[in-house]
This record gives sequence, structure tokens and C-alpha cells, in this order.
Amino acid sequence: MTKHVKMYYTTTCPFCRKAQELFTKLGVDEIDKVDVERDEESRDEMCRLTGRTSVPQIFIGSKHVGGWDDLYEAYNNGDLDKLLKKSD
Repeated sequence: MTKHVKMYYTTTCPFCRKAQELFTKLGVDEIDKVDVERDEESRDEMCRLTGRTSVPQIFIGSKHVGGWDDLYEAYNNGDLDKLLKKSD
């Protein structure tokens, strides 16, 4: 079982698709995806929470992982696996 994953995304973003593919590869089936393409309120929320305007913006549990580059770096250095594991 993994921690809750939330991803702010747009349907046209190739990096959002890459993030989704990586999570699928890792067996993360449930992602709370928030489409900010046409939802100004959600985009404002994303910017307020992250200080960033680009997508994807990814949270694992309460930790802001960042965008695609940050996610991929965490995957490569082994931190992503640790972040996804549910702690008791």
C-alpha cells in the first residue's frame, strides 16, 4: 500500500503523462488528479501550495515532491520508493 498521491496536471502536458506512466510502472494505481487547465480556482490553489506555475505538481502524502524533473530525480536516487511507502 502506498501513500496518497495528488497531481496537478493538464491534459496536454507531456511531462504529466510521463509522471502518470512512472507511477503506473511503480504500481501506483490511484492518483488524485486535479486538472488545472480550465479551472482557475484549482490552478490558484496549486500556485499557492507550491509557489510554482508549471505542471505537473506532485504531492505524496503531505510532501510536495515538485514537478517531473523532481519526481524523476527522486526515482533515480531511490527517494521515491521511500516516499511512496506508507508509514505507520
